[in-house]
Amino acid sequence: MTLVIGRPPATRQRLAAVFAALIVVLGIGDTVFADPAGPTDYRSEIVSIEPPTPSIAVEILGGDSFVELTAAPGTEVVLDGYDAEPYLWFQTDGTVLENRASRTAYLNESRYGSDVPPDVSADAEPDWVEVGDAGRYAWHDHRAHWMQPIRPAGKSPGDQIVEAVIPMVVDGGDVLVTVSSTWLAEPSPVPLGLGVLAGLTIAAIGIGVGVVGRRAGWRFAVVPLAVLTLVVGWLQFRSLPSETGPRLVWWALPALATAAASVAVWFTRRDRFVASAATLIAGSQLAIWGWIKRDGLTAAIVPTDAPGWLDRATTVAGLVGGAAVAAIALWELFAGSRELPASG
Repeated sequence: MTLVIGRPPATRQRLAAVFAALIVVLGIGDTVFADPAGPTDYRSEIVSIEPPTPSIAVEILGGDSFVELTAAPGTEVVLDGYDAEPYLWFQTDGTVLENRASRTAYLNESRYGSDVPPDVSADAEPDWVEVGDAGRYAWHDHRAHWMQPIRPAGKSPGDQIVEAVIPMVVDGGDVLVTVSSTWLAEPSPVPLGLGVLAGLTIAAIGIGVGVVGRRAGWRFAVVPLAVLTLVVGWLQFRSLPSETGPRLVWWALPALATAAASVAVWFTRRDRFVASAATLIAGSQLAIWGWIKRDGLTAAIVPTDAPGWLDRATTVAGLVGGAAVAAIALWELFAGSRELPASG
């Protein structure tokens, strides 16, 4: 049995509907948060906590993007800002307050510093605003990372580029947290090659089976790629606490791609037009997801709980494979004057 995709009056409207839906879902790719952790070539580490205290735990998140402090129940911590003003207040009941009258609060809104209103002064009375309630909070701290988008002059991979102290008062006693940051070498290019190979394999299946052979079963190959990108994107999203602004698109675009790919498979033997349209949407989401994450392909650290090599390989596979899938689906939609088999 064959399904004829001709040029009936409704075809133009159907194509318009496809592209309207595509525009809507592509718009999600522009959704961003204030300043989430991004790929980096620097690793910051806690060198020492003096004097040692079991009442607090300090960790670096996202390679060098955020400092996270966790205070034990019943512990009070007041963290100093850049002007020696009180910046964060961890209360004994777990409530975490930020001093919005502090210059530090504004400077820490982005990795490289944000504008500070002219009326904000280091001598102002604290204006405490609740930012957490579990005795834990993470923030950009410019003492813990390299503050320029350009490479440090006179340094090379393997060199320490930052060492600084974050002062705080823990249960009434002064505590100094020393942080250092090191420039790392670029990662291996092998995962990128694996990702390209995976993406091209899906493209070859689509061209060789879906186009030349006039068979639509190649859509099944899109589903595992979409699911893999969803897993990798979700791992990256959940690796960072909410106050650091993890990007929704890390998992939302792969989720849309997975749903669209599933629809494409379901309609493969029912309505070739719908199957092709859904495949176009799935491929576009995968390609955009890979493009959004492209900065991590050559960075030493990707902020994620997934292995770095897996994140990089999947990013390339999504970018290459998604673009190829979208192109083949687009060809199918506009090659509609021919009779195409309904079965895969």
